Amino acid sequence: MKTDIDRLMQEENIDVLWVTGSMMNNPDMVYFTGIHNASTINLFKLRDKPPIIFHDNFERDEVAKSGLKTQSYIDKFPFDKYLKEARGNVLKAYSTWFKAFFIETCITSSRVAIFGKKDISYTYAIIKALKRELPQVEFIGYFKDSLLKQARMTKSQAEVEQIRQMGNVTTQIVAKVANLLSNQKVKDNKLVNKGGHPITVKEIKKLIRLWLVERGADNPEGTIFAIGHDAGVPHNAGDPNGFLELGKPIVFDIFPCEAGGGYFYDFTRTWCLGYATDEVQKLHAQVLKVHHKIISELRPNRPFRDFQKRASELFTKMGHVTIEKQFNVTEGYIHCIGHGLGLNVHENPFSGISAGERDILTPGIVFTIEPGLYYPSKNIGVRIEDTIYLNPQGKFEILADYPYDLVIPVKN
Repeated sequence: MKTDIDRLMQEENIDVLWVTGSMMNNPDMVYFTGIHNASTINLFKLRDKPPIIFHDNFERDEVAKSGLKTQSYIDKFPFDKYLKEARGNVLKAYSTWFKAFFIETCITSSRVAIFGKKDISYTYAIIKALKRELPQVEFIGYFKDSLLKQARMTKSQAEVEQIRQMGNVTTQIVAKVANLLSNQKVKDNKLVNKGGHPITVKEIKKLIRLWLVERGADNPEGTIFAIGHDAGVPHNAGDPNGFLELGKPIVFDIFPCEAGGGYFYDFTRTWCLGYATDEVQKLHAQVLKVHHKIISELRPNRPFRDFQKRASELFTKMGHVTIEKQFNVTEGYIHCIGHGLGLNVHENPFSGISAGERDILTPGIVFTIEPGLYYPSKNIGVRIEDTIYLNPQGKFEILADYPYDLVIPVKN
């Protein structure tokens, strides 16, 4: 949580956090500012001091909505002055311009951790130039488990309620999709529209996007609506021109967020239209059994990876090859049991092979449980996913309940 930031800065010997970029679709910035329509932002947070935002004057009203201390560039740092001094050398102008921010903020011999979304080439050029201007400043980057990701891993009650609300939106959309599918006509074993033409995955996704927008949500990472063979590959989004055929498994994985890059929700169900074959029914029952079993065995303060190993053990006993036994496996249980969730759809804690000592089920975290079995050679894939909150009392709670039915009856 935000209350952990100064402690983490002390532990990692970080003097300053520098977050750059937009106040939208930029998780580390949004964490401090909320979602607002301002794009040329530089936020500095010194240890044990409140953040300050430097901004363009024409974005002042949006920046003020953050409630943080602000400073317009033009008041003290008019860029034309630095460009003139640099004789038109834009990179030199930018580096001396940033140097002025650092001096104004008393950052001249510090360890500065850098965050935010910017073009990597632009960022590299700026940091390299700034290093020449301020040789006593050490810039710190993170490959994984960044300081802010550690802070963001545990959520405040307000953050949890935002995620819960996205869960409510998500399940509303899922219910609308299920109702839509069940009320379509069937021709040649495919769902068809009023004109008798087969309905495509693209048409379903178009409606999902519309319904999300109507509820103040967005799906910047897309939506998985994968049928048959496509369902057998975990992150196959589905063929846009694919038809909705009876009996074929559909992996419907929807992970929307608050519009502008806010908190995500993550949810998956597997459906068959009209009926399911015996083999699909068997695999679905096995996945559902592991899903429920893992959730029943969750315990606070345990490494998340322990439950990935446990899921693999359960699937192995059922006769499936797993990623724990064969890392490059392409059929069977081939992905991880879950991941953290927040301002990123995938964040700490992680449960896979790269999970570290910090990937613990700590009270305050929000995470997914999403076992699955995948057999593309048989045109089958099954995944069931819920988002779970571990509250301060040590109880695990699914944030948005929804039925696990495999078959969607088709009325017409």
